[in-house]
Amino acid sequence: QVQLVESGGGLVQAGGSLRLSCAVSGRTFRTTNMAWFRQPPGQEREFVASISWAGGRTGYADFVKGRFSISRDNAKNTVYLQMNSLKLQDTAVYYCNAVRGINDYDPLDTWGQGTQVTVYS
Repeated sequence: QVQLVESGGGLVQAGGSLRLSCAVSGRTFRTTNMAWFRQPPGQEREFVASISWAGGRTGYADFVKGRFSISRDNAKNTVYLQMNSLKLQDTAVYYCNAVRGINDYDPLDTWGQGTQVTVYS
């Protein structure tokens, strides 16, 4: 049984920052590649960022490069997404999930509830 619990979302003004957290249980987290996804209202879920199991390699979608940073703390079974310079277009529900590789974005576990990020002007 794998559980993914996202947190840290909220209401933030454009240009501001948020840090999202994803707590993972029921999996050998330290050996699992992880990724963040997001789903804007009325749209399909899209890839945001990924990180290797040891944290040495990362990947980002073009629309967040230079603004978002993914990291992980294997001792805490948690992956983070630091979001800076937020834009209105970043408004979405953000999800985490295990993936097969940095460039293989197929989710491996059941989706969690996600955490809502709302950016306003």
